[in-house]
Amino acid sequence: MQNVFRIVDNKIVPEENKSGQIYVVINPNDAEKKKLVDELGIDEHTLNSSLDADELSRLEFEPSHIALIFKFPKNYSAKEQHLLFKVSSMGVFLFKDKVVVVAPEDVQLFNTKHFNKIFSLNDLMLKLIYSSIYHFLEHLKIINVISDEIEQKINTAMENKYLINQFTLGKSLVFYQNAINSNGALLEKMKINAAKINFNTEELELLDDITVENNQCYKQAEIYSNILASLMDARASIISNNLNVLMKTLNIITIAIMVPTFVVSAFSMNVSIPLEKHPLAFFIIMGLAMISVISFLTFWKFKKW
Repeated sequence: MQNVFRIVDNKIVPEENKSGQIYVVINPNDAEKKKLVDELGIDEHTLNSSLDADELSRLEFEPSHIALIFKFPKNYSAKEQHLLFKVSSMGVFLFKDKVVVVAPEDVQLFNTKHFNKIFSLNDLMLKLIYSSIYHFLEHLKIINVISDEIEQKINTAMENKYLINQFTLGKSLVFYQNAINSNGALLEKMKINAAKINFNTEELELLDDITVENNQCYKQAEIYSNILASLMDARASIISNNLNVLMKTLNIITIAIMVPTFVVSAFSMNVSIPLEKHPLAFFIIMGLAMISVISFLTFWKFKKW
């Protein structure tokens, strides 16, 4: 699927006649890939890499264009049963008069505040990366909220699913750290090659701002990951302690029932036993059973079990 846009009055607007400055290609099929390779001279390997979720961010200079691949978070829906946040790759191919954006899934590229004013194609390229960092930060906030909710449930529950959810969130944070760090390496390479990309002063300042934001995003992901990892063992211990308390309570109840049962059973044997002719034998035996229960509870309280 291909959408075409144009920059008009520093804003991105859809283009009707399919001849614009910005081409967004979503999950291209073989025919669309062949067209991009044959007509625009995009390297086939680089094109496929831009659709590979495991590909690292990188910058390449081709004779007719500049190719860069960066990481962005995949869309997450609250309706999904699992809590795994994934990352994907996006390719941007910058020509002199146009830019081609290739993404593996339908993403709302130009809906964030960063695209309110676009001054050039270089500016657009930088703000695409800026938007990716913004989405990473938003997802990190969501992960933190979900983690707090699971923490409250773990304090009172003994089910493994909450620990599994925490483990999945920790795994997501590792993916995010790797992706954000990869984007950071890309930004550093762009800064080194700023002259070859023809960045002006304003674009260099924007690149510096994006680098700072990316570093802060990485630090935040690192903090969340470290906190989550450090609390995993503690929360596992809480569940284990809750289970021990439950087993202790069940054992006390079992013993409390067994003690009077033993007394009553002793006087229920089919042999000659004391009190078998006594008219108050039943009440005496029940009294002995009650005394045994009281004695056990007194002993349990004395031992502070």
